[in-house]
Amino acid sequence: MAANDYYNSPSWNGRSRVDYDAPLPPLPPAVPGKTSHPTPSASPFATPFDDHVYPTQSYDSKYGHIPEYSFDGSTTGSAHGPGPSSDYIPLTNHPASGTTTNARPLYNAGFGGGIADDGGIKGRQRRKRGFKDFEAGKRIPWFVYAMSLIQLVVFLVEIIRNANLTKSPIMIKPQFNPMIGPSTYVLINMGARFVPCMRSTNGVQDSKIEITWPCPNTTSLNPSDPSMQCSLSQLCGFSGVPNPKAGGSLNDQPQPNQWYRFIIPIFLHAGIIHIAFNLLLQLTMGRDMEKAIGWLRFALVYFSSGIFGFVLGGNFAASGIASTGASGCLFGILALTLLDLLYGWKERRSPVKDLAFIILDIVISFILGLLPGLDNFSHIGGFLMGLVLGICILHSPNALRQRIGQTNDGPYTPVMTTGSGKTLKKFIRQPLRFFKGRKLFWWVWWIFRAGALFGVLAAFIVLLNNFYKYRTECKWCKYLSCLPINNWCDLGNLQTPKNTTTTPSNPPRF
Repeated sequence: MAANDYYNSPSWNGRSRVDYDAPLPPLPPAVPGKTSHPTPSASPFATPFDDHVYPTQSYDSKYGHIPEYSFDGSTTGSAHGPGPSSDYIPLTNHPASGTTTNARPLYNAGFGGGIADDGGIKGRQRRKRGFKDFEAGKRIPWFVYAMSLIQLVVFLVEIIRNANLTKSPIMIKPQFNPMIGPSTYVLINMGARFVPCMRSTNGVQDSKIEITWPCPNTTSLNPSDPSMQCSLSQLCGFSGVPNPKAGGSLNDQPQPNQWYRFIIPIFLHAGIIHIAFNLLLQLTMGRDMEKAIGWLRFALVYFSSGIFGFVLGGNFAASGIASTGASGCLFGILALTLLDLLYGWKERRSPVKDLAFIILDIVISFILGLLPGLDNFSHIGGFLMGLVLGICILHSPNALRQRIGQTNDGPYTPVMTTGSGKTLKKFIRQPLRFFKGRKLFWWVWWIFRAGALFGVLAAFIVLLNNFYKYRTECKWCKYLSCLPINNWCDLGNLQTPKNTTTTPSNPPRF
């Protein structure tokens, strides 16, 4: 397209660009009568400024449509010619041709394949390409592995701390934790999302009587027990919070402000069952997704979805709920797999079956979120954030890119590469060249993308303002996270009996 002609330059600032990863010599012409390979499907993962169709060899699964990468960083089996080198610049037009490379795939993002022997590449070239292949070809999901390890270590710390405080590694008194994990009060003390530690709360700062709270080491429900006579500051831990005074108001200063409780709960889990299910999903679906889109985009969606889910829950969940877990993060990744399927619908072998599996997962998860002990607002918020960010950071839908005449180019380009940095600098210097010659459908799609991003950012700001300033409550929203059965929807409310001891929800939500 005209807008991309600017970027199709053989040199950069007068210097020729050395391409160490030039494609291998083309295969001999096809023999008549031989069956050619089918045109591979496309995957929608891309940079925000990249709207090219990226054909790939891929496998179909409920977790997405993940490409294979060849030894030189290009996708294999393209019907449109060899992919670009590992210094591929996303906005550059690459000539289409009928030739294909004879390089075999080195890495299968879906099945974790290893290195394939390619006798056509000389040892010196292989050594020269080694680091680039490690970046573009293997793409080890370091972020998923690191997060999983951190969450495991943190869970072990939870167990050790619970054992030190209550003389038991898991909560068995005053009641058993069905997730097989630490007590609610230990999790609050370690950073679970707990509204009274984060802002002034109705029934706490404006209470007419002095309130005492359970201590982190409590194993009793007897209000006269010394372990039930702690202050709010002692329960919240860290640097503490201002203790409310009898006869105070919601406007008393200073107010509790442990804002980091929107982030820390991502690393905490309520028990063995909780962390086992999350790690299972994270090390399968999450691992494959990070391989496809790169660690930076994956981390952006992961943390944004988790934080947005906790912010949404902080506004509309019951104030006595202690919420932990990375479920909101994983619902954001689940939203990416749904977009992946919809964007490449026509290229999938059995899209209806794949869609049925994904919808079934989503529906079951949201229904389970209605049960006591589950914070469905984290699930809902994480999924919505994942959808919006997926629209912004993934490729445009394949059908749309074909309609606006985009070319079929090489593999997904990681963010942290020299080529991407140069492209961004060139875009900053002359941004209007990027928009020159674009078609109507391109403009409509990008306006929709910008609107979606603006909308979710505005929603985030509104929710934060409502949480800290306005404290507007939604009477019916609680039914998104509970069923009106046996007073389930009242289980998370703070209980302030006449004995002045306030008891948070037990056990924690996740």
